[in-house]
Amino acid sequence: MQLVGILQIKSPQKIKEFLNQEHVGRISSIDENGYPQIIPMNFVFLNDFVYMHSHIKGEKIDNINRNCKVGFEVDRELEFLPSYFEDPKDASLADTLYVSVVIKGTASLVSNKEEKTLALNGLMKKYQPEGGYDPIQSSMRVLDAVAVIKVIPEVLSGKYKIGQNMRPESRVHLAQQILKRNSPTAKETLKIMGFEITSSGLQMVDEPVW
Repeated sequence: MQLVGILQIKSPQKIKEFLNQEHVGRISSIDENGYPQIIPMNFVFLNDFVYMHSHIKGEKIDNINRNCKVGFEVDRELEFLPSYFEDPKDASLADTLYVSVVIKGTASLVSNKEEKTLALNGLMKKYQPEGGYDPIQSSMRVLDAVAVIKVIPEVLSGKYKIGQNMRPESRVHLAQQILKRNSPTAKETLKIMGFEITSSGLQMVDEPVW
């Protein structure tokens, strides 16, 4: 079996959950000279569309008005795996556990005030879930002072690498090494890999299939 197939996220729900968790995505548009322009953005994935708020003027707005085809990417590095996990001298064995989602689609500026309101309130709910604000209303003048970019996915794909490509005994060994190295992300990575730290040691309690 090809490694690419093993790493593919097959669950649309897992992709949606990942996009809802992550705070930064990158939109790529084509500038007037034909070069890709990549910009990090806050975003919300709502009703199967990507929404971002923006200043009403700028290069990415000009790019989208000229050419609506865009790319959008979100990723999370889970854990860097030092080369010495495999060999004390061979640097080529360094690796990374990760999750990533890539979208190819078309972008437009939202003009409908109801949809614009929905998107902005969706962004607020995602980034400020504790509340403490009055929801935006479609009658507010602030809507005219901000642009909302909508990306309609035509191709949506995801990849993840959490050890699912390894034999069970090798995955357990890797988890033990991650625990021993004790990076700031180690415990969360082990949880995503399906491991739990118990009183009797590290135990695999789940077989995550995405």
